[in-house]
Amino acid sequence: MTENNPIAVHDKNEAMKNFLMRNMVVVILIALIIGFGVGTSGKFFNMANIVNLTTQMAINAMLSAGLTYVIILGGIDISVGSVAALAGVISTKISLMFPNMTSWGSIPVLILPAILVGVLCGSFTGLMISRFNVVAMIATLAMLTAARGLCFIFSGGTAISGIPKAYSFIGAGRWLVTEGKATGWIPNITVFVIVMVVIMHILLSKTVFGRHVYATGSNRQVAHLAGINTKNVIFWGHVLCSVAAALAGVLNASKLASGQPAACDGYEMYAIAATVLGGTSLTGGSGSVGRAMFGVAVIAVINNGMNLMHVNSYWQKVVIGAIILFAVILDMAQKKTKN
Repeated sequence: MTENNPIAVHDKNEAMKNFLMRNMVVVILIALIIGFGVGTSGKFFNMANIVNLTTQMAINAMLSAGLTYVIILGGIDISVGSVAALAGVISTKISLMFPNMTSWGSIPVLILPAILVGVLCGSFTGLMISRFNVVAMIATLAMLTAARGLCFIFSGGTAISGIPKAYSFIGAGRWLVTEGKATGWIPNITVFVIVMVVIMHILLSKTVFGRHVYATGSNRQVAHLAGINTKNVIFWGHVLCSVAAALAGVLNASKLASGQPAACDGYEMYAIAATVLGGTSLTGGSGSVGRAMFGVAVIAVINNGMNLMHVNSYWQKVVIGAIILFAVILDMAQKKTKN
C-alpha cells in the first residue's frame, strides 16, 4: 500500500511541496484576507471596502501587466512610475483645451496621449537596450530621470488643476446606481483595467508574439538561431510596458482630477514586487499577466488592511520593502524547485 511505501510517500510529499511553492502567493493571499477580516472585526469584508480595494489595485495592476513582459524577457524597467506621471501631466494639460468635453469625449483625451507617451518612452528604452546593448537598469534609469524632469517642465513644477469635470469619468466615475448607493457601485477604472489586463494576458499567452517573448527570455541566443527577431521582440516588449505605464498614469490623473508632476513616485517598486510575487522569474523565461494579478492583490490587501488597522504609513513602507525581499527569495526558491 502507498502508506507503507516510503518512495511513494516521499514523492507525494515532494509533489505537495512543489504545488505549495508554485502557488505560494495564492496561499498568502487567502491567509491575508482571513487575517485582516478577523483583525478588522469584519470591516475588511464590507462591500464598500471591497469596491474601494479594486480601485486601489487598478494602477498597480496596469503597471504590473506591462512589467510582466519586460521581466519575462529577462530585463527590468524602473521608469514606469515616471512614465505614468508624464502621461498624466500631458493628458491633463491637453484636457484644459477642451473645457466643455463630455464624459465619453474625455476617453480619447486620456487614451491618445497615453499611447503617444508610452510609445515614445518605450521606443527610447527599447532602442537603447535592443540596438545599442545598454544595460536595462541604466537605460530605464535614464528614462526615469528624464521623464520625471519633463513632468516638472510641462507642469511648471506645480499640480495641474481646474481640469474639466468630465475628465474624471474613467478614473472616478461609477455605474450600477442603487437606492443605497447613489454614486454607483462599480468603478469605471476597475472595468477599464480588467479589460486591459485581459487583453495583455491574451496577447502574452495566446499569440505568436507572446511565444516569442517567452522564447527570447528563456534563451536569447537559441531564440535567435530559431529565426526569432529577438531585437524586435525586446523593443516591442518595452513599448508595451511603457504604454501600460502611461495608461496607468492617465487613470491616476483622472482619479485625482489633477496632473501631479510627482505622481506615482516609487510605484515601480510595488509593480516589480507584485510581478515577481505572481511567479514571474527575474531571470526571464517564465511568468504570466494573470498570475501577476495575484501579486497585485497581495500588496493591495496588505495596504488596505493596514490602513483599516491604522498602522503608521512609515511602517507600511517597511512592510512593502520586506515583501520585495520575500518576492526575490521566493523566486530563487522556485528556481531551485524546478531544478
